Amino acid sequence: MTGNEIREKFLEYFERHDHRRVHSSPLLPANDPTLLFTNAGMNQFKDVFLGDEKRDYKRAVSSQKCIRAGGKHNDLDEVGKTARHHTFFEMLGNFSFGDYFKKEAITYAWDFLVNELKIDETRLWFSVFEGDDEVGPDDEARSFWEAVGAKPDRILGYGRKDNFWQMGDTGPCGPCSEIHYYMGENPEDPVKNHPKWVNGEGDTMMEIWNLVFMQYNRTLEPDDTFKLTPLPAPSVDTGMGLERITAVMQHVKTNYDTDLIKPIVEFAASLGTR
Repeated sequence: MTGNEIREKFLEYFERHDHRRVHSSPLLPANDPTLLFTNAGMNQFKDVFLGDEKRDYKRAVSSQKCIRAGGKHNDLDEVGKTARHHTFFEMLGNFSFGDYFKKEAITYAWDFLVNELKIDETRLWFSVFEGDDEVGPDDEARSFWEAVGAKPDRILGYGRKDNFWQMGDTGPCGPCSEIHYYMGENPEDPVKNHPKWVNGEGDTMMEIWNLVFMQYNRTLEPDDTFKLTPLPAPSVDTGMGLERITAVMQHVKTNYDTDLIKPIVEFAASLGTR
């Protein structure tokens, strides 16, 4: 499958499940002084998550153009060091605004990857929020992954750094559940296809999809402390890098070897021979 075909397959899948296809918003966010660039698919829905804006749909799907070159989500320092980071990329995402929540989001993700894309489930690992002093462990997400077919020993718990998502210091946020893919040659290799590489160094494991369960709004209080307040309705915000899932589907080692980027690299290289 080409990258364009994968994008369309994702959008069409969620349209079949009653999601409204929404165009990518501009890279320069409108009316949001907290962001310099659009850095996630949920940016254009921020006010919807907060309950400050109403739309005529409760489910959406998009392929959002993103820039991460500064701020909380800064990939600039990783470009050239890993096989998977860019400052500009497309983020595939499905969203629920007070409609469905963790169970459905996890079911959709499993169904799309395993049944639609036919990805080998022995290459997949799943992470959930293990909890801290502020928010308890996400046992619900763990149980839902088991219910759809994930093996318990492939569901791993991590702290706030890896499994609690917020687009900035303030705004909508919540625990998240990530899906990781083993990029090695042999999924039966117990040394390399091992949990120690999930969220670890190198490119042995690659995070391909993040399911964010929007439950709170983080605000800065007058005493310079942060406060978590439950959102009006729990919602879902997911993000899957188009370039990353394309690398998986095209069986290449880096995003730069996909048909989305390789022709650009080859064209740039050819300029030096003219």
